[in-house]
Amino acid sequence: MEFSYTILYVKDVTQSVAFYEKAFGLHQHFIHESGQYAQMETGSTKLAFAANELASSNLINGFQENSLSAQPAGIEIAFTTDDVEAAFNRAVEAGAISLVLPKQKPWGQKVGYVRDLDGILIEIASQI
Repeated sequence: MEFSYTILYVKDVTQSVAFYEKAFGLHQHFIHESGQYAQMETGSTKLAFAANELASSNLINGFQENSLSAQPAGIEIAFTTDDVEAAFNRAVEAGAISLVLPKQKPWGQKVGYVRDLDGILIEIASQI
C-alpha cells in the first residue's frame, strides 16, 4: 500500500487551485476539463481538489462540507518550510484566514495555523 493523494472537497476547484498556487507556491499538476477535479504537484503524494458536487455523487449518504462558518474539521494538511513566518504571511496575504500565529513548540518545531477559502485547516511548520 502506498499513500498517493489527499482530496479536499471544495466549492470551486479552479478557485482553490489558484489560491493554493498564490498562497503556498504550489503548481498545478492537472485540472480536468469539467473543473470538478484537480491535482497539485506536492512531491510523491499529490494534493487534490474535488468539487462538492462530485463528492455528493460519490457519497450517496452525504458528507459534511467544509465551511468557514463552522469549526475546522478534525483533520489538517501541513506544509513545511524553512521560513514559517514568511510562508504564513504569504498565505494570509493571499486570502487565508489567520488562526494561530507561528510559535515555537516544546519539541523545537515552529508552527502556525490558517484556514483556506473553504475553511480547511492548514498547518505551516518547520521540519521536525
